Amino acid sequence: MQPQSEAQARTSTHRRFSGRCAENGRTVRTCTQARECVRRMLAGARGVEESRINDLLLVVSELATNAQRHAGGITDFSLDVDRGSATVSVTDASSDVPSYRCRKELTIGGFGWGIVLRLCREVAVSVHPGGKTIRAVVAL
Repeated sequence: MQPQSEAQARTSTHRRFSGRCAENGRTVRTCTQARECVRRMLAGARGVEESRINDLLLVVSELATNAQRHAGGITDFSLDVDRGSATVSVTDASSDVPSYRCRKELTIGGFGWGIVLRLCREVAVSVHPGGKTIRAVVAL
């Protein structure tokens, strides 16, 4: 029996990344840093379609960008990857819950939350003292 490669282990067992990038110890505070962490965690993952990774990256980009633009910045970031799904949690300093607006006209901006809702298997918003956490589950 041959030992599993690191990439095989990533897709067959539960892994968690929380708060800091594993390679460089930086705290996740930007959209770019959040995407880098997702890419590192899923690098070489077998059995995961590229389109699913792209969906996850888009969800992470939207949640992180919204935290930066509208909610005082990212105060915590975590990613859990298990067989078949990835759960991303983004915490920010605002207690304002995102809302989806149905639009009749094409306008600039305001599509991110709808994209998150469309791409995710599950989305939950928890308001707590000091802000909120948005937890999104993406199928892999």
